Amino acid sequence: MTRAEKNGGSSGLPAWLAAALVGGVALYLFWLPEVDWLRKVNPKTTAYIDRYVEQTRAAGRKPRVRMSWRSLDRIAPDLRHAVLISEDDMFYVHEGVDWDSLHHAMEYNLKKKRFARGGSTITQQVARNLFLSASKNPLRKVKEMLIARKLERRLGKRRILEIYLNIAEWGDGVYGAEAACQSYYGKSAAEVGRDEAVALAAALPSPRRWNPSRPARPWLVKRRQTILERMRKAGYLPPEEQELARGPELLPSAEAQPGQSAPR
Repeated sequence: MTRAEKNGGSSGLPAWLAAALVGGVALYLFWLPEVDWLRKVNPKTTAYIDRYVEQTRAAGRKPRVRMSWRSLDRIAPDLRHAVLISEDDMFYVHEGVDWDSLHHAMEYNLKKKRFARGGSTITQQVARNLFLSASKNPLRKVKEMLIARKLERRLGKRRILEIYLNIAEWGDGVYGAEAACQSYYGKSAAEVGRDEAVALAAALPSPRRWNPSRPARPWLVKRRQTILERMRKAGYLPPEEQELARGPELLPSAEAQPGQSAPR
């Protein structure tokens, strides 16, 4: 009998090993965490926070986690809107995954020949922060999408946004809108102003590098201006302030029609 015959007729992996690998992948992907408890219970920690604590201790430092839960009604509307525009402007349209955004991210990654963008929605970020790792491998991405769909079905948009605004990382050991507003501006999430809200939203992609309270570099100033312009186009600014948001430094564009989401 040949070696291939002993291995199940294949010159590649033994049949038992191939079956084990397939089974392991299936188990990883389709074993999803229970999320119903999140309807009424506010998470006291996340997978990301736990990893931050472990890494900080491993570096010989004492971790200091700042996170104070606030209901959605106690977070300034400008901050809620700026975050939505910055992180997921189709939040109220998609069902957990924004396929267009994901497609654009994949095209960008192929062009750059590296995993530069993830195209994750706010719901996917909640799934990742609560239950997964920061790994960028494709399997983790698929599981993130599956958990996101489950979150959408079980929790609904309002609760998902509330959780995100309370667990999002906003700096070294700073998690959630309340901790961020207190750390950077010395005020509550309910009291934060529009410029501060936009600065906080602009810092989300790289919270440990971009301090919202410090003078921003030109490219970060432009990012803040873009967020403000999108807020205007989405109708998030009061009517009397619509024209004030049109600064000479902002790109002119057509008004959004009622029900139309802000552009990316």
